[in-house]
Amino acid sequence: MQTRLSGAIKALEADAQFRHAILSLYVVDSKTGNVVFDKNSQVGLAPASSQKVVTSVSAFELLGKGYRYKTDLSYSGLVENDTLKGHLFITAYGDPSLGSFRWDGTSDALVMKNILAGLNAKKIRTITGSLFIDETGWETQATPRGWTWEDVGNYYGAGARGLNWHENQYDLLLKPGKKEGDNVEIINTSPELQGAVLRNVLKTGKKGSGDNSIIYLPEDGLIGYVRGTVPAGNETFKVSGAMPDASLSFIKSFGDMLEANGIKMEGRDRSGTLASSTRKDVPVTKTLLSILSPSFDSINYWFLKKSVNLYGEAFVKTISYEKTRFGATDTGISIIKNFWQERGIERSALNIIDGSGLSPANRVTTHGLVTVMQYARRQNWFSSFYYALPEMNGIKMKDGYISGVRSYTGYIKNRSGTEYTFSFIVNNFDGSPGTVREKMWKLLDILKTP
Repeated sequence: MQTRLSGAIKALEADAQFRHAILSLYVVDSKTGNVVFDKNSQVGLAPASSQKVVTSVSAFELLGKGYRYKTDLSYSGLVENDTLKGHLFITAYGDPSLGSFRWDGTSDALVMKNILAGLNAKKIRTITGSLFIDETGWETQATPRGWTWEDVGNYYGAGARGLNWHENQYDLLLKPGKKEGDNVEIINTSPELQGAVLRNVLKTGKKGSGDNSIIYLPEDGLIGYVRGTVPAGNETFKVSGAMPDASLSFIKSFGDMLEANGIKMEGRDRSGTLASSTRKDVPVTKTLLSILSPSFDSINYWFLKKSVNLYGEAFVKTISYEKTRFGATDTGISIIKNFWQERGIERSALNIIDGSGLSPANRVTTHGLVTVMQYARRQNWFSSFYYALPEMNGIKMKDGYISGVRSYTGYIKNRSGTEYTFSFIVNNFDGSPGTVREKMWKLLDILKTP
């Protein structure tokens, strides 16, 4: 096995696509832990989304398989007859599934139906005050440091807030021109983009050229730009962006729900987010209802299966909140590093700054990733973790891809029943990412044969 892997690695190193690349491959026998192959396993490389296994396993241990987020609806003042003489408050603790389309029980429509039920239980038909969003338990910065400008306005670059809504994502429906170079029309956004305006400089690309659009709109931004191309030959074309402030979309849905049900709010229903400095001035509140998320293992399923970056960033801040009562990325990352240092992984081997692997500044060793995967195998929640791993090329593994980076981390069983735990990372390759993928998979196929 070692001879075949060595030959395959040398062939890749001689390949023109990898002439200036760094390759790292680490393989152990899953049962015994014995090293099967080691190439640069102690070199820190950008892992892309393979880093998600670190966040996932850490959260299983530090939050628990059954952990549930909650979002509270409460009120100040008094309810007299059918009138709330006070304010409403949404106190949010980072639930990344609130308003998500991935579960029947989390949809935006059902969330609003539950809130309506809470108001109806108190027979509230008039609210003299306003709606406030309380996110003061989490830091105000949604996106981790190190994320690139090209990423943060697009759906996969949605940062994690105290209040997350509809996965902080909207769809942008476009109408390409008939031929290359034509202008592209923005038809609408769904849900309607709140608090920001998009300036459209998109052009029509060649037929079959795919999505080459980029939305440039930072968190809390007011003006964004849509640049690049979308292909000709489509009557409509859809891309997805990151909401600059998801609370505004939530407030719009809330206001629409009140209006549709004849409930009057005399104060502002667009009052926005409480600042930490003003939280102490909020009067005592009474809880109307608590909205609970699906269990952690269910959210983690989508985190790994569909590589939802928002979930990973929420997990990191949630770890911070549960341990310190304040949700911050840097604190959560430090807690994760300390956890693994106590289990034999040096902090410098997990030189990470986010929970999703989106930052190109992350550096992780394949030795560290395999150690994490081996640790997971010994835990009572392992079946949930294993189930969530995607299956590609007949292998249960998490993949990762950002510019110049391809990575795979997972478990593979050969035809005689021996299982291996591996991590394979390539940085700074040249040319087609698809071709690199096929070459990496071909090498991993060696592990399938006794």
